[in-house]
Amino acid sequence: MTAFRVIESDGPIITTAIHAGHELRPDVLRDIRLSEADRLHEEDPYTDRLSDIGATQVVVSRSRFEVDLNRPRESCVYLTPADAWGLEVWQSGAPTAETIYLSLAEYDAFYTAMRDLLRRTLSRYGGFIVLDVHSYNHRRTGPSAEAASVRDNPEVNLGTGTLDRQMWKPVIDVFLEHMGSAGYDARENVKFKGGAFAGWAHREFPRNGCVLAVEFKKTFMDEWTGVPDMDRVQKTSLALLEMIPMLEESLGRVVAEPSV
Repeated sequence: MTAFRVIESDGPIITTAIHAGHELRPDVLRDIRLSEADRLHEEDPYTDRLSDIGATQVVVSRSRFEVDLNRPRESCVYLTPADAWGLEVWQSGAPTAETIYLSLAEYDAFYTAMRDLLRRTLSRYGGFIVLDVHSYNHRRTGPSAEAASVRDNPEVNLGTGTLDRQMWKPVIDVFLEHMGSAGYDARENVKFKGGAFAGWAHREFPRNGCVLAVEFKKTFMDEWTGVPDMDRVQKTSLALLEMIPMLEESLGRVVAEPSV
């Protein structure tokens, strides 16, 4: 099994679906305690569909319960229930040393590949924007329970916590305004501020790289059964697709400005 795939296309826009995966290595499948349904509930299914918009796309096929590529390296393998929403992940209470070693190797391979991809994109276009697409649960207390409050759970949460916000304000504004005009409740840093991947990219490429951590509330699917509403998936994907020219134009304005 390949842990991730990169589908390169022309242009400076990249999408990532790094929590879309559900596959497990044999050693993890042997030792994991969680059912498939329990795993699926915390994974981000269909984010590969949401982010399939003709730009360069990175899709991770392995489950975050094998290796979480959006956490720091030292915590990318869930060791205790506290690391995994209170869930008992492992049959024996902890992963084996071999499992940790193999998962860390996957982590390192992903970040090496991403560094190479982002450097190539930077050399061709002078900058890049990554839409790091995720999803989140809003009915955690049960499938028939009342949804979490809209006030604290926007339909689209834009995480910009590790960005130089002043520099990238034109890009942020394009995203929020376009998603709002497309009929989405899109707000910034309400539920999430972005994870380790965005932070890493901004440290590696502080002047020419922008990662927008995009969290879609799971209103496009049933978070408990995993059944999608494909019309809503396609509608959301189209909204992202329509944004590409605007993102490219705003990226050009940002990278053309002289450094202070």
